[in-house]
Amino acid sequence: MQYSTHRTVGAPSLSGRTADGQEHVTGTSGWTGTMLLRPGLMVLTGEVGTTALHAHHTVQIMKSESAFCIGDAHGASASCQAVVIPPNTSHRVVAGGASATLIHLAPEAAVARILCPEPADTVDVWVRHGTMFSSDPIGVAALVSGAVEPDRSAWHPAVRRCLADLPGLLADGPVRLSDLARRVRLSESRLAHLFSAEVGLPFRAYVRWLRMQHAVRLFAAGRTLTEAAHGAGFADSAHLNRVCHSMFGAAPSQFGKLRLVDELGDS
Repeated sequence: MQYSTHRTVGAPSLSGRTADGQEHVTGTSGWTGTMLLRPGLMVLTGEVGTTALHAHHTVQIMKSESAFCIGDAHGASASCQAVVIPPNTSHRVVAGGASATLIHLAPEAAVARILCPEPADTVDVWVRHGTMFSSDPIGVAALVSGAVEPDRSAWHPAVRRCLADLPGLLADGPVRLSDLARRVRLSESRLAHLFSAEVGLPFRAYVRWLRMQHAVRLFAAGRTLTEAAHGAGFADSAHLNRVCHSMFGAAPSQFGKLRLVDELGDS
């Protein structure tokens, strides 16, 4: 796969700040197409828009029939057709693709760990990992089918109980680790250690991802931003907006044209 990398350090910035302090990219375009949501998985297909610099706790795979441009936090960017970005790594979509697939995988998924053999924060490594989609083609359907939740039978019972209880607690507002620790009769510090070790994410980061995924689902299903925010347990739409900018580099409204589907290929 051919791609080009260049530095943009010192170039005029494409981003700015909104009135509430959020970074935005001038000319940011919305995302259109379909969205598949499952536990630990989000798949967007269609036209991928641009984003500001952001990071999230998932492994991100982006592939397109035409070239798109991805940038890292060091000022480098690359024009390519596929990338694999490790969790908690700052990046931005400088120029989107008209026919693309964007996949977010929870880091505990076995296939997610295989996709990031060399975690790095530089765009050239992301693009190199993306070549696995051309030199040894991996179909999106195969990748999604491999994104099944891990076998949790060997996990500590307290962690399994927390994961089972969390979805039902989101709409009630703050979810405190101390409350769950009392439920499972462990100290807060012990539960925090077990949770991070077995899930692959700190407790607060995991809850934030669940809230964001649920809010996106509600908004795509036709709820207002305020309704989606409250339904996912955010304080208000401004809180949802801040978290969405932090995790996806765009406002929730940018995803308003996505249609929810139950399976890949649904129209």
